Amino acid sequence: MSDPSAGLLRFTRHLQIAHHLPGRIRLKLNVPFDGEMIAMADEAKRFGKALSKMDGIRSISLNPLARSCVVEYDPNGISPSAWSALVSGEATPDGEMLRSRLLGLLAA
Repeated sequence: MSDPSAGLLRFTRHLQIAHHLPGRIRLKLNVPFDGEMIAMADEAKRFGKALSKMDGIRSISLNPLARSCVVEYDPNGISPSAWSALVSGEATPDGEMLRSRLLGLLAA
């Protein structure tokens, strides 16, 4: 079995925050429509499944053609600043909390 942290790091470095209000974030996958996107498809599915199981996530709406995902979440359970830290790879307490929760769900 592959290391879930490697897949998560590889995937999240391709994410960008398109729009964010506390409780609602739109993430865009920034890869061209080519082999790299095909390679990211499995990671995107795993990421979406893990998010959907996470406490504090209210809903996830995927738009594969737009390479985007809208996540509605409880900002009291997941800090809004955690998302930017997750996407940037910055090691902040909120970002590490979100990252570790995702990794726990990916490993399960």
